[in-house]
Amino acid sequence: MTPADLSPCVVRAVRRAVADGELGVGTVVPERVVVERTRPGGVGEYATPAALAVARSAGRPPRDVAGVLARRLGAEPGIERVEVTGPGFLNFVLPAPAAPALVAQAIVLDIAIRDVRGGAAFIPDDPAAPDDPEDADTAAGPRERVVRRCVQRLVRAQGGSEQDVPADLPVAPLARRDADAVRRYGADAACWAMLAVPARETPAFSDVLLHQGEASEFFRVRYAYSRSRALVRNAGQLGFHPEAGEVDDAPALLRLLADHPLVLEAAAHHRAPERLVRHLVELADALLDFHHRVLPQGDEKPSAAHRARLALAEAAGTVLAGGLALLGTDAPERL
Repeated sequence: MTPADLSPCVVRAVRRAVADGELGVGTVVPERVVVERTRPGGVGEYATPAALAVARSAGRPPRDVAGVLARRLGAEPGIERVEVTGPGFLNFVLPAPAAPALVAQAIVLDIAIRDVRGGAAFIPDDPAAPDDPEDADTAAGPRERVVRRCVQRLVRAQGGSEQDVPADLPVAPLARRDADAVRRYGADAACWAMLAVPARETPAFSDVLLHQGEASEFFRVRYAYSRSRALVRNAGQLGFHPEAGEVDDAPALLRLLADHPLVLEAAAHHRAPERLVRHLVELADALLDFHHRVLPQGDEKPSAAHRARLALAEAAGTVLAGGLALLGTDAPERL
């Protein structure tokens, strides 16, 4: 079981508890629930407040509902442990993620994001091109458009529609000194800065956005993607190709790839693109720590381990490119 499987698993547990009479017939079964990684210091690895919402229609205390669900979920294959904390939070511990499943998951996510684009070639957002010419000269216009378009893409990637995005989405405008940010930093870097902080906060711009080095998170994310593509090209020159298999020396990368669907769901649910930005930075850093171990070194011959590492690196690159597309920025294959 992957973290992405937890949401439908919880929904099934609610439905079966109602069918078996453990929860009242008036209990509303949610279509989906939000599962997120537990915050530092919390219990378990993943958590959901689903029982609190279900309790309202069940007419029972949230901890009682959580206890019913915990007993059922604890018997599910692939879930190591379920605990109830606080007023009724469900907390989960899962086995270590398996690389082949994460490679397959990356492909499914890539298809979903391509569907959001309608199958068309990716065209980055241009914050300087207003939807309505009347707001072209307002400092708030570009930021509002960038945030709204990103949230719309995130929601559509979760199966929603643009109508699910509230019209009163609060977005802080650009500071007056940053009104020409697109001209100074370029559309891609400007979009990144506008989305890197919560919508209600004013974004900060600096020349670090233009640095081609470690100091720039924007550069690191795009560089990590370009490195993943270079690894595939270099492997081809050495006569081998990606092939999904177990990888035992990339725990951080595996964990972050496993969490990616949850990040997308939470970013859409909370209308919070900055969550995706933070996750892409962590994922890029993990890939850059790992990429040195992908190709054979010295006189080594390509092995099944190299093919499996290459498949994992390629999957990470695919996820990075998809995340950048959801943000409205380009992912160049060469930097």
